[in-house]
Amino acid sequence: MTRPLLLRFVSLLGGSTSFYLLLSVVPGFAVAHGGGGGTAGLATGVLMLATVGGELATPALVRRLGYRVVLAAGLALMGAPALALTASAALWVIVAVCVLRGVGFACTVVAGGALTASLIPAERRGEGLALVGIVSGVPSLVALPLGVWLAAHEGYGAVFTIGAAAALLAVLSVPALPDRIRASGRHVGLGEALRSGELLRPAVVFGTTAVAAGIVVTFLPLVVPGSAGWAVTVALLVQPGAATIARWVAGRRGDRRGPAGLVVPGLLLAALGTLLTAAATSSPVLVVVAMAVFGTGFGFAQNSTLMLMYGRVPEAGYGTVSALWNFAYDAGMGVGALAFGAVAAATGYPSAFALTAAVMLAALAPALADRRRATTPKEAGPQ
Repeated sequence: MTRPLLLRFVSLLGGSTSFYLLLSVVPGFAVAHGGGGGTAGLATGVLMLATVGGELATPALVRRLGYRVVLAAGLALMGAPALALTASAALWVIVAVCVLRGVGFACTVVAGGALTASLIPAERRGEGLALVGIVSGVPSLVALPLGVWLAAHEGYGAVFTIGAAAALLAVLSVPALPDRIRASGRHVGLGEALRSGELLRPAVVFGTTAVAAGIVVTFLPLVVPGSAGWAVTVALLVQPGAATIARWVAGRRGDRRGPAGLVVPGLLLAALGTLLTAAATSSPVLVVVAMAVFGTGFGFAQNSTLMLMYGRVPEAGYGTVSALWNFAYDAGMGVGALAFGAVAAATGYPSAFALTAAVMLAALAPALADRRRATTPKEAGPQ
């Protein structure tokens, strides 16, 4: 627990709070102002796809400008545009805000992720990433359900204002962070990483679980009947809570026994939780159970895949790993939200959740293939 790491937690908390506070609220805001379920999916989909585009460019920006400039710019882009939603509910405004916040989020997770990994000793990487997961998990645990509650009781404007303030105030901590850290080993480009099975397999597996995560945060408030609205708040509290605990367990186990053993269980639990969500319309209690199961699987997949990927590149490749892993995360969430809205319109929510769970099982192929391979030593780079 060094001073730079503690300072990094400040920007991590601010960015995560801003992101999660609005994540389930903006889709509801779009629907409440004249849009349908497709508009809800569009809001999350645009946000995450803009994030994906930003993540592809961020490693080069970090190499040119350093951590501080990119991280501060990302926080500003997450905060300032949110205030526009207090003045207009036009669809084009919502889409524009989602694009800007998505690019800002990309800057914070890629630049911040690489910086954070550089501040953690390699022999304690599992626990270090788990601790980072707890810090970033607290906002998802609190802000995700809090955003929905505040929107219902205080109005959307309060949510947008608080979300903007959280990101903008975090900018104040950035000047005290290291700007550049001398990294050992050769640089690994994003193109090389995308051609590396050692890096691509865990990224694909995690991206598959992220598909369901994007669906859950976008559509869960719309799936559960209004008479059981309490279940949405509880479920959105349970899911990140379970994921945070699971990330800690996976981190401690990974440092002692290696991270590969929890990738397949994480994928299977995430698929099971998604399948159980198909019954959300008839059993509000079951949706809370489903989110506990899904959150556990998602947490296992989060920590174990990221540990595998960091362990397979030299330190100079951390920025690329951060970009690729977050690319899988956000592309999965964006594609999931967009595709689910179209499928649910044709089949209904229960069938769409069941179909999503079935599709997730296709990721067993790369997960099992990766499990058969020993983790490549860090100095060897991707293969």
